[in-house]
Amino acid sequence: MRFWIFLLILIVTGCAPKPDPNVQIQVAVLQTLAAMPTATAQPPPMPLPTTTPLDLNGLFCEYRFCVGHPADMAFFDVSAQKNPAAPSTYSQGIIAAFNANLFIQMIWQIAPGTADPQFMLDLILDDVDTRVGTLDVKLVRGMNVIYTPITSTATLVLPVGAAGAWICGERAFAWKVYSPQADNTQALFEQALERFRCSP
Repeated sequence: MRFWIFLLILIVTGCAPKPDPNVQIQVAVLQTLAAMPTATAQPPPMPLPTTTPLDLNGLFCEYRFCVGHPADMAFFDVSAQKNPAAPSTYSQGIIAAFNANLFIQMIWQIAPGTADPQFMLDLILDDVDTRVGTLDVKLVRGMNVIYTPITSTATLVLPVGAAGAWICGERAFAWKVYSPQADNTQALFEQALERFRCSP
């Protein structure tokens, strides 16, 4: 019986139509092409970092202005410290920085059409501050700038200082420092003003 089954299978397979070799070649080529890995897409070009045109060490930039300060100090927003819901803005604000030997404060506000910054100097000086000497008035990079040495009873460790004010664009700025010695206050003011920039 096995012989007959084997013979039947042999006859059936022998009589079966032979596949077309061209079709077999086409199928093999298509399968080979489908199995080939595709090229990995090139990643988009990454922009190279550019150098910053300014040395950021000892530079505070926020509220659309920049001002210099000693590198070992950092300004913080006094308005936000007092009331987190009402931080400083472009229109008005107050920032401060301090360490064991210095206290620096800066204020600003909108003052369109104003050319004399005297009112800002009066605003930044507290009841504990006293002007010493004469008021120094000068033009710095197109800004009207006033400067005065001061003494202060705010703290016994920082009894002297200086204050200055200026106009830039539509805003008026004032700056004040308390220090243990009078000989560095003008240099601190010049450092602040030298790096000062404002945007309208």
